[in-house]
Amino acid sequence: MSGHSKWATTKHRKAAQDAKRSALFSKLSRNITVAAKEGGDPNPENNASLAAAIEKAKANSLPKDKIKTAIDKAFGTGKDAASYETLTYEGYGPAGVAILCQALTDNRNRTAADVGSAFRHAGQSLATPGSVAYQFERKGQIVVSKEIETGDKKNPIAVNGAAGDEDEFMMVVAEAGGDDYEDAEDEWIVYTAATDLMAVKKGLEEQGVQVKGAELTMIPTTPTQVSVEDAKKVMRLIDRLEELEDLQNVYHTMEMTDEIVAALDEE
Repeated sequence: MSGHSKWATTKHRKAAQDAKRSALFSKLSRNITVAAKEGGDPNPENNASLAAAIEKAKANSLPKDKIKTAIDKAFGTGKDAASYETLTYEGYGPAGVAILCQALTDNRNRTAADVGSAFRHAGQSLATPGSVAYQFERKGQIVVSKEIETGDKKNPIAVNGAAGDEDEFMMVVAEAGGDDYEDAEDEWIVYTAATDLMAVKKGLEEQGVQVKGAELTMIPTTPTQVSVEDAKKVMRLIDRLEELEDLQNVYHTMEMTDEIVAALDEE
């Protein structure tokens, strides 16, 4: 196990998404609907993709009633029926940074036009299918807070079980079946094989560790080093893509150094 940094790659993206709560809720709901429909079962215990989609939604504070509505929509009929399809778009941003876009759409022509426009606005263009996807690995990602709220007025904050000590936490992660972990300031980020996400989450919880969130993600296998100025250009393209309602996730290979993260936070 090692603490090499992958979390910084998505940390800035998550902050931007959180600032656009309404749009994020819409994307999370759509993701749940498709996961439920493709898995063919409204019960997350029997549908791993749905379970992961719900965990991601909960981590982003999507209300329970919206989660239920999204699941119900997957099995509706007529005008209430879900008609989304999953699409992937690949391209290169400034400085040769690979970008992978995952979409859930009910109109592929609209989505293709919107994504293409975003790339052209940045002086870039879409790439051929398969030319970017191989640079990413699908993984499970679990967020664990080092401290948790107790609800006790005298002692409102407590250590989250083994998460308070790295050596102990490393053993807990290994016992739960996690592949790796990293230190993200006040949180631990645990990485798993995509198919093991929910099993590892359950394993951590059984050992007394509360989990903040769990989701599937794409991790770049070979990060691309860029300058601060190029990083700003790349992030402007990514932000523009993430504003598109049809895009669920936007991943990139840009290496997020401390210098780049600091510069982007100042923007």
